[in-house]
Amino acid sequence: MAWNTPGSSEQPSRNRPKGPNRRGGSLLTQLRDRLEGLFGGGADGGSGRGFGGADGFPKRIILGALALIVLFNCVVLVTEQERAVVLRFGAYARSLNPGLHLKAPWPIESVTTINATKINSLTKTVPVLTNDENIVQVEVNVQYRVKDAKQYLFGTRNADQVLEQAAMSTVREQVGHNTLDTVLGSRGALAVTARSNLQKSLDAYRTGLFVTELNLPNARPPDEVKPAFDDVNSAQQDKDRLISIAQAYKAKVVPEARGQAANTRTVAQGYKQSVVATATGDAARFEQIVPAYKNAPEATRKRMWLDTVSEVVSQNKVVISGNSKPIIYVPDSANSPKAQQTATEPPVVQSLTEETGPVRATRPARGEGK
Repeated sequence: MAWNTPGSSEQPSRNRPKGPNRRGGSLLTQLRDRLEGLFGGGADGGSGRGFGGADGFPKRIILGALALIVLFNCVVLVTEQERAVVLRFGAYARSLNPGLHLKAPWPIESVTTINATKINSLTKTVPVLTNDENIVQVEVNVQYRVKDAKQYLFGTRNADQVLEQAAMSTVREQVGHNTLDTVLGSRGALAVTARSNLQKSLDAYRTGLFVTELNLPNARPPDEVKPAFDDVNSAQQDKDRLISIAQAYKAKVVPEARGQAANTRTVAQGYKQSVVATATGDAARFEQIVPAYKNAPEATRKRMWLDTVSEVVSQNKVVISGNSKPIIYVPDSANSPKAQQTATEPPVVQSLTEETGPVRATRPARGEGK
């Protein structure tokens, strides 16, 4: 009897119930049999139509959908901005760099991605006590990114919170070692040191974060002492302005003084050379006169006297008297007390004899000098 004859007890092998106890066949065949038993129902149950019957759900579509689900679950695409961490049964297995990777399907392995290029920002204002016991409100701005995805996820409980606490601690430490004037006027150097110390702390805590920038953009006193603080700032600005004016005056005066000093030294050197040359010449000339003086003392003495008198007479006024005899006018110092006392007395004149003999001092007769 044919298998499809009514009343026949035989069934085609594809419509026989397939269960987990069936022996033999590949793993895919066993999986297919399980699906047939689940959706087909066989001859003894359900609608009586097999999994592959004309009215059943197409097994190829089910198997294709399962294959696509498994395929997409095993393929991982990591972009350039991301870093991925693979967890195997919840434990760290490996890290994935940008690119296309394969993994075991869920729930064996799962993937967690982290944006490693995004710059995160933290801004907070904290009161800090300075070294000279002043309270100042310091604004802290920290910019950071993820450097190591594994440490960021598993190195500490909450890396972002650890960074915030470490940043506040580092800033308090740096400000506490400096005075109020340094915090207000030299925050750039403090920010550089604080950034270096903060990065060391984050590495020690295994946060996997990298600090790209740390700034202290603002520092101000509490509102209760703001008026007094403004006065201090005004005084500081006046001090800086006066220092700038003094430096400008110094830059102008010092070169002028140096130029005058150099000019004075040059003039002094020239005068020194002139005097030394004149003295040397006079000494040489005197040494030449000595032999002549030894040979003719009287003539030499008279000649020296005449030269001296000629030099003196050339520097004084010559007055010609009424008797046609030249006389020499010898003026007294106008500023001397003796000259002021004898201002009413007639001047003293010296007359030269026709033989150019000795000079004798005489007083001119009344009306002779007119």
